[in-house]
Amino acid sequence: MKKGTWILFYILFIGSVVCLMEIGSRTVTVMVESAPISRQSCIIVDPGHGGEDGGATSCTGILESAYNLSISMRLNDLLHLLGYDTKLIRASDTSIYTQGKTIAQKKVSDLKERVRIVNETENALLLSIHQNHFSDARYSGSQVFYAGTQGSEDLAKALQSALTKVLDPGSNRTSEKSSGVYLMEHIIKPGVLIECGFLSNPAEEAKLRDKAYQQKLCCVIAATVSQFLKEHPSDSFKI
Repeated sequence: MKKGTWILFYILFIGSVVCLMEIGSRTVTVMVESAPISRQSCIIVDPGHGGEDGGATSCTGILESAYNLSISMRLNDLLHLLGYDTKLIRASDTSIYTQGKTIAQKKVSDLKERVRIVNETENALLLSIHQNHFSDARYSGSQVFYAGTQGSEDLAKALQSALTKVLDPGSNRTSEKSSGVYLMEHIIKPGVLIECGFLSNPAEEAKLRDKAYQQKLCCVIAATVSQFLKEHPSDSFKI
């Protein structure tokens, strides 16, 4: 199948069943868990922030952590639909710190715990979901950042290309190596951080709140990751 065709095929396929999610957020997961497909990779879905650490605040007053969780839950279900084993870092508005009394100490502990989960998971691949924010409301568009580990850059490029083509054809954003992000600098497995859009841009924030748009966004991510892993078997893409 030509590269320009596969993602559309996957999106149509996933889209034909994604409506089941409207019945309940876990409907698809429950269905596919009863008939799993054997996969070699375990995809870790990380909804950024949570709990006391809400992240950025959108132009409508909603914390970033809420968008991250909603999108991550949908993405987790879609990856289950494709037969992958997954780990969801958090499934509610919580932090996963194990120690610390101050917010700063808890945040450090939370980040270290996320790193531990990724590094201790066999054949792990990390998808960390975040939202962008800037003082100038005109900026928009998704952007993918990658860790310095094997396979991360190639995956980021594939995701950036797909997100741009399907969701934002006019964007000139490119994938970049992560700089100054603790999680991305301390994992030893492949990983990317996806900034889904700008919460400071009213038009984009409205889309990021929309369930249908979230589903489309997750279809693009899930389809791209699935195709990427298909093209990078374990003998050449060590995870």
